[in-house]
Amino acid sequence: MITLYGFGPMFGLPDPSPFVLKTEIQLKLAELPFGKARCRPMEAPKGKLPYIEDDGEVIADSTFIRDHIEKKYAVDLDRGLTRDMRARAWAVERMLEDHLYWAIAHLRWADERNFAKGPSHFFDTLPVDVRATTREAGRRRVLEALRAHGLGRHSKVEAEDLGRRSVAALSALLGNKPYLLGPEPCGVDATAFAMIASLLTPWFESDLRHYAETHRNLVSFRDRMIAEHYPGFLRKAA
Repeated sequence: MITLYGFGPMFGLPDPSPFVLKTEIQLKLAELPFGKARCRPMEAPKGKLPYIEDDGEVIADSTFIRDHIEKKYAVDLDRGLTRDMRARAWAVERMLEDHLYWAIAHLRWADERNFAKGPSHFFDTLPVDVRATTREAGRRRVLEALRAHGLGRHSKVEAEDLGRRSVAALSALLGNKPYLLGPEPCGVDATAFAMIASLLTPWFESDLRHYAETHRNLVSFRDRMIAEHYPGFLRKAA
């Protein structure tokens, strides 16, 4: 039995981490039975979520989790894709995870109001005497990671401009198709859904979110994936 470890529902999302959402959708696309459990990043093998436990074997990082389930259970989430299409799927995934994700992290952690109503609550369950210092240390680590990545060295306006470029590119790639590479979902659709859903949640205020909302094909894609994999969730979150 597979157990997926994540944060649990927060911020108007089935999980606040796009990487947890990605893995959950990929497990569903693979039609593998799994359970879910809550965990704090500090308790995870690599200090980040998600990770899974599969009959005693622990696998951390969403990319390695996908690799594990495809090999162990003889699943191909990109079945039907040509070599060229698989290459495009990998390139899109890298754009989303190594670029758009950081723009999302920036709007959540660098903006004071968004941090106060969002990521600051990751620390609410800690003992009172260490909660404030741990919260500030956690935020500092994320901001340092943003700076090391490069996006955190830019102003808010510049960071959102870079994020808009990835949003526009994803919208152009999706076009009028139901999924990124054709009529059926593949592995990268899980990643695209996770990032777009994380950006579109009204929990956080940003110009980047409003820009994404103008791309109706991305909004429809998000809604379609939620309807397929989290029936009724939009109504519950409203």
